[in-house]
Amino acid sequence: MSSQSTRPTSAGRPSPEDSPGSPGVAAARPNGLLLFGLSLGYFMVMLDTTVVTVALPAIGKDLSGSLSGLQWVSNGYTLTFAALLLTAGALSDRYGGRKVFLVGLWLFAIFSGFSAVAGSMGALITLRALLGVAGALLLPTSLAIIAHAYTDPAARARAMGAWAAISGTALAAGPLVGGVLTDTLGWQAIFLLNVPVALVCIVSTMKHAPASDPKPSKRIDLPGQITVVLALAGLTYALIESQPEGWGSLEVLGGFAVFVVAGAGFLLAERRPETEARAPMLPLAMFRNRTLSAGLFAGLLVNFGLSGVLFLLSLFFQEAHGYSAFTAGLAFLPLTLPTAFNPIFTGRLVGRIGARKPAIAGFLMMGVGVLIQSASTSDSTVSLIAMCFGLLVLGFGVSFAIPPLMTAVVGSVAKEQAGIASGALNSARQTGAVLGVAVLGAVVASGSSVSSATWIALVVAGVVLLAGAGVVAAHIGRPARKSA
Repeated sequence: MSSQSTRPTSAGRPSPEDSPGSPGVAAARPNGLLLFGLSLGYFMVMLDTTVVTVALPAIGKDLSGSLSGLQWVSNGYTLTFAALLLTAGALSDRYGGRKVFLVGLWLFAIFSGFSAVAGSMGALITLRALLGVAGALLLPTSLAIIAHAYTDPAARARAMGAWAAISGTALAAGPLVGGVLTDTLGWQAIFLLNVPVALVCIVSTMKHAPASDPKPSKRIDLPGQITVVLALAGLTYALIESQPEGWGSLEVLGGFAVFVVAGAGFLLAERRPETEARAPMLPLAMFRNRTLSAGLFAGLLVNFGLSGVLFLLSLFFQEAHGYSAFTAGLAFLPLTLPTAFNPIFTGRLVGRIGARKPAIAGFLMMGVGVLIQSASTSDSTVSLIAMCFGLLVLGFGVSFAIPPLMTAVVGSVAKEQAGIASGALNSARQTGAVLGVAVLGAVVASGSSVSSATWIALVVAGVVLLAGAGVVAAHIGRPARKSA
């Protein structure tokens, strides 16, 4: 990524071609409205990962959806979002971040509007998948615009810090906003909300975002992209359909077969050496880096636990406890509030003592919080206290685990690979979200009762998160072994 300073004319003024909106030239003093628009777009994308959770029972009732159908409503978005993030970064380089960001915003607004009028589960699942495609276009391009607009390193760091802080706010707001809208206006309102937000972002971007030089030579790794989508879709389908169809059914076995074949195809595609004509989406040589590999796996485990638990508890609160959507959203506040403010403290802590200890503490708190939460599956005062305390511990765990992982992964690679590493971590986290909903949903579907099955699923999630602490302790932040 390169940035250009403004070139003075003979009169000492910027030339017309060097205006902030000109291709290839970054604004010397970016307008605060630009950062607001970019952050609002990111907020919208992240909000859509959580806002739908408390609306799932209402969606299932209106559209006659089964548990597997509701899993697809949740996973349709995160699956395409996870699978396309790295390619979206390449598209940003090839066509320019501003142009791709605007395309993503228009698509997000259009698909959100159609989602609000979806008349069947199949239509809503398809539209959620298309929303994931649009969301994937927005995440890396918003970062690219910030990097291009803020040429001063200190200003860029402040801008990215403000942009990153939005994700915690979106996570905190999602269940509550979803609950309020579902109870007052209906679940359709959670999608209609995106339309005016996207339009505000479009206006801000068109007025204030600098255009960047397109790089036509930047190749898109189509074999890698196609195979990774097929692999994720096959695995997710097999896991979700395992209960209604049975583990030995042709549908489930076919899903696993697609996963294996497409996964092998992805590995073969990414093993190809980089040339001027092609560049692998995720060079496998990067995985020789122990910190990178462990960090990506740990990122997957974080979202496996977080998204899986959000999905489980959204259904459990409303179906077993009889909460309204709004009350369910309020119930999540002990989990979501720490994620809105604690990452700032965690970032400073990582700067002082490194990523390893905060990440270990985060995973331990997440695991313990989920195990405590499992005690709330009975209907009593003790279970209510366990629910609140468990969610609070889980929320602090999330805010301790994720910032160190980002720091460790990006810091473990060369500067020119930082974008790929960051995109890979985001993809790994969203893949974990897909698997968390699919696996824990399958556990619930196989149980004899909602309460007992939810308890088992929460214990599984807690154990997985505790295992994540072991992964971090063994492979992240440890001094490299010296060869003899």
